Amino acid sequence: MHTYIIASIRRDPRFSPHHEANDEAIFRLTAEALRARGCTVREYAEADLWADAVSADAVFGMARDPRSIRCLQRMEDDGLPVINSGYAIARCGREPMTRLLTEANLPYPRSLILPTADDPMPALASAAIDACWVKRADGHVVGAGDVTFAASREATREVFRRLSDGGIRTAVVNEHLTGDLVKFYGVAGTDFFYAFYPTATRHGKFGLEQVNGPARGIAYDADALRTTCHRAATVLGLRVYGGDCIVSDTDELVRLIDFNDWPSFAPCREAAAPFIASCIIGSIGLRPGSYAPSGASSQK
Repeated sequence: MHTYIIASIRRDPRFSPHHEANDEAIFRLTAEALRARGCTVREYAEADLWADAVSADAVFGMARDPRSIRCLQRMEDDGLPVINSGYAIARCGREPMTRLLTEANLPYPRSLILPTADDPMPALASAAIDACWVKRADGHVVGAGDVTFAASREATREVFRRLSDGGIRTAVVNEHLTGDLVKFYGVAGTDFFYAFYPTATRHGKFGLEQVNGPARGIAYDADALRTTCHRAATVLGLRVYGGDCIVSDTDELVRLIDFNDWPSFAPCREAAAPFIASCIIGSIGLRPGSYAPSGASSQK
């Protein structure tokens, strides 16, 4: 009987701001769950991908460096199962994610994608957007300045100037939604789904979750939230995902505001890890094969 060799790719700490320990914990628990099911798990850093030093029957990982994403895409093109897909990770950049979720008619705030060198005031006025969130359009969040709350159009103009001065050429603007902030985690193809109020547990990266204030417990349809999140994951191509949404204080509808490839699962990682392992094993069963580049290294 074939013992599956699974390569696991740690996330570079640059892409785990204030969550290094949490990201490492879900990575470790997933590897342990796979080993408990008889798989051989080899652990790698993102730099090992760049060195073409990975050999396996499948890959799971939390890589976010653009070089790593390109490596994962090449592996997929060669027939290797990869969770999450490198193409799906790339779609979680702010600009492609915004385009895809809005084009799919998923519940999402009014949004603009604008050059930071331009004055955003006319576009904001045309879209009737006042308070908003300004996000660098390229890649994933690595610092507090990559996502900024702007309470007015004038404040948005100042954020654009700062981003432009910092070499960020494009920004995504999301209308600010009032209501309860809810964070969620899910694993496609399984029964796992978990949602909670992050303000109640102070779970966050830069304290931005405090902008909406403490959750008031606004009633919402939990089944509808789960269905919406699964739809969004399908649109982006994600298997292991998480994100944030707002339960409106005006109409009680739930709208997505962020969607992420492989988050930390911090409040539920012990429960989530076996489901993630099942997802990975299922991908091998659907797409058997192996990948061994020339010069691949031995187990780390």
